[in-house]
Amino acid sequence: MSTGLCLGANESGLKLVTRWAVDLNEHACESLRFNHPETQVRNEKAGHFLLLLKEWQKLCTDRNLIGSAQAFGDIPTNNGDDSNILEAFEKDTSPDSDEFEVQKLIGICYGDPTNVGKDGLMFKVRWKGYSKAFDTWEPIEGLSNCEESIDQFVRAGYRAKILPLPGDVDVICGGPPCQGISGFNRFRQVDDPMKDNKNNQVPIFMDIVEYLKPKFVLMENVVDILKFAEGYIGRYAVSRFVEMNYQSKLGIMGAGCYGLPQYRLRMFLWGVFQTENLPQFPLPTHEVVVRGWTPSEFDQNVVGYLRDQQYELQRATVLEDAISDLPPVTNDEIRDEMTYIDDPKTDLQFKIRALKDGCTLNSTLYDHRPLRLNEDDYLRVCQIPKHKGANFRNLPGVRVRANNVVELDPNVERVYLPSKKPLVPDYAITFVKGKSSKPFGRLWWDETVATVVTRAEPHNQIIIHPVQDRVLTIRENARLQGFPDWYKLFGPIKERYIQVGNAVAIPVARGLGYALGMAIKGLNSEGHVMTLPKSFSTLRRTESSSELEEVDLN
Repeated sequence: MSTGLCLGANESGLKLVTRWAVDLNEHACESLRFNHPETQVRNEKAGHFLLLLKEWQKLCTDRNLIGSAQAFGDIPTNNGDDSNILEAFEKDTSPDSDEFEVQKLIGICYGDPTNVGKDGLMFKVRWKGYSKAFDTWEPIEGLSNCEESIDQFVRAGYRAKILPLPGDVDVICGGPPCQGISGFNRFRQVDDPMKDNKNNQVPIFMDIVEYLKPKFVLMENVVDILKFAEGYIGRYAVSRFVEMNYQSKLGIMGAGCYGLPQYRLRMFLWGVFQTENLPQFPLPTHEVVVRGWTPSEFDQNVVGYLRDQQYELQRATVLEDAISDLPPVTNDEIRDEMTYIDDPKTDLQFKIRALKDGCTLNSTLYDHRPLRLNEDDYLRVCQIPKHKGANFRNLPGVRVRANNVVELDPNVERVYLPSKKPLVPDYAITFVKGKSSKPFGRLWWDETVATVVTRAEPHNQIIIHPVQDRVLTIRENARLQGFPDWYKLFGPIKERYIQVGNAVAIPVARGLGYALGMAIKGLNSEGHVMTLPKSFSTLRRTESSSELEEVDLN
């Protein structure tokens, strides 16, 4: 979401920069650091991040730093941890004895990084005479004789802005997870959702907002946040904004409405200072194939044109528009990087393959490899016909009754794989009481998907490539989310799928970023929605310019 917001705001003429980011997923943090070297990325719990911010303010206040003039000019960017920034302000000293002593402090966190069972304020220590491989986390209580090192660290960190203080952040965006509302959770707290610890990230998100007091806040979540328990958690989020004296506005947006071959409804909630312009929601630019529903009570919050309005939309984007130019790969593909074979075939492909200047095409293709299926699943996929609508029901020994319920055909001998397991697994037949056609479903070129998910297994979803015997690759999923091809992902294969599936679709976030930029510049019109300019492209990235007004994003 921060990537898209910055791209969209920049296109409006406002330089929006992601200064700080926090995520519990270490692989997502690695991807963020690579693609956003200007960002301080922290891999920790959001609750610990909030406690760290409060401790950091105390450390800065004790040294009379808050509000003081900056003593240094340019600050180096973050490439992994605080030490990369702070080392610019510290000189290494060679060991002059065999004593085990602190050379300098190179990091700070709140929590329990050493797993001793106690949370607290911790500093990362570089020991004199030892390499960084021997760095350790130490509690502040154990550094009572290192006040000079702590003082140097805090002063350097304050000048480098390794952490935000109240008033430093102009915009906060985030998607606090709510596993407690998921339909996969059989023990959901319907009567009082906030008693479920799986839902505590929304209150923590709001607590961070209340502490840092940004002018603009954008929260994203699944639409279930408005469905579960009569929208309890969504209403809670709105009430917190009102309590903090923020303006608030809620919208439900579909990714397909902004040029992607997936429907993917998501809720977006603005919170804005009373003194600022409330951003509008960008109206759709494309027709869309509807693949879901919204809670009737929130129908009025769906971002779209009214039936009696005159509008002109581009045709719905389908799978072929997004991925037909990608090189063929097999189920056993292991390369993380490769070159393109074909030129872009569609406008969307050209824009996705464009580099940061918006014109030059990307030359290296990242992450175009699928989750490798086990031998049994691979053999099943190979027997799924290559035509529209094909799935496990097309395998031998399966028949469909008049009521659309599938069953094994008693007149056909059951086929078994070399492993002695059945070609048609029992779980496919019993899925959704035999009414689903999703198991081992093959996508087709003129289709869209309901939503890009975090898993790549074909057991209960339609994720098989139209003409190749494999599931969609990480890059193909990323294209369905609107990721530009220059965006490289890190971590094991399954973790990269998770990062893509959890992300906010880039074109949606870019539209919101454009609306944010117009609001900050005071150029938004009246009303809750706005029409994006016809020149608003799908993925063009505007480079930084001295003419752009700069704001900070967390």
